[in-house]
Amino acid sequence: MDFEPEVTATSMPEATEFAEPLERSAFGAATLTPLEFLRDTEGLLRRKTLATLSPVLPPPVAISLQDASEVADESLNQLAEIDLDEISDEELKPARILIGLTFSGFGALFLVLLLLYLYLLHPELSPVEQVREYWYQYIWFVCLGVAGMMMLGREAMRPKD
Repeated sequence: MDFEPEVTATSMPEATEFAEPLERSAFGAATLTPLEFLRDTEGLLRRKTLATLSPVLPPPVAISLQDASEVADESLNQLAEIDLDEISDEELKPARILIGLTFSGFGALFLVLLLLYLYLLHPELSPVEQVREYWYQYIWFVCLGVAGMMMLGREAMRPKD
């Protein structure tokens, strides 16, 4: 017995150039926005985890976890109401500057901490030996700072409308 249908050239559906967006459900025809998708996916995982952990945890911890889950539900519902198409480029400017400053600041902070670590805990190493031993960390921290500086430079060169 053969249960698979025969596929012929005439019975094959025509390929579309792009995939169609997923429908929300059989009840509604609206598509999910990225923030709604985040809310639904995170909520599904969080509720399942909460149901698994609650019987095992002590009652005060389980109640606190339930309260945190309710706060997360409220926050994600508010987040899902945001229309991403209505956010202007000018409204994103402070966030881009803040992220650039954060990257640069953390890169510099980590470099200083690495140098302090090497100076205090490995005084026997020369600067060349320090770079030879910890080059990977140096590269990561410098790249983090450079990425932040590039973000700030890009923001400074952005045309003003």
